[in-house]
Amino acid sequence: MPLRLEPGTRLVAATHNPGKAREISALLDGRFQVVPASELGLGAPDETENSFAGNALLKARHAARATGLPALADDSGLSVRALDGAPGIFSARWAGPDRDFALAMARVEQRLDEIHAADLSAWFTSCLCVAWPDDTALVVEGRVDGELVFPGRGERGFGYDPIFRPEGETLTFGEMEPERKDAMSHRARAFARLKEALFD
Repeated sequence: MPLRLEPGTRLVAATHNPGKAREISALLDGRFQVVPASELGLGAPDETENSFAGNALLKARHAARATGLPALADDSGLSVRALDGAPGIFSARWAGPDRDFALAMARVEQRLDEIHAADLSAWFTSCLCVAWPDDTALVVEGRVDGELVFPGRGERGFGYDPIFRPEGETLTFGEMEPERKDAMSHRARAFARLKEALFD
């Protein structure tokens, strides 16, 4: 099976967030009928892999097998060099059950303080996976490097954005206009590679 999707194809977004499904549709230029997994009554599988790519693949294959449709999943997070890549695939879990990213950012700062880290370099990773019902799959990755700043700055964006300043920039992701962030973010880079692979 060629790793292509025809325009108008029904594509399951392996997410239970309708807003994220709309974002995925927009990032794919509206070419596909993007349906969130929640609308199809799908549960979320346990993320048991030890990499962003592995978890994206797991989620996409789960949705594709359950629905008989191609499915798209993403897995992303922040990695800090001085913390040996943590929080990494556990980025969301560091925010606790209430997804409190103020707590998560404070935890990052505390860990760095405990080891008296001088190196504040970090990077965001986004892995995207499209899986077909026959288990064929395509995985792409986007990454943006930068460094951490404390205290965090800005109220735009989400997650760890207020403490991350990309290379060559003076503003954190939390301070940037959405259009500026989207032009350089890890997710935008991953979607650019996905579009190139699927239909450019």
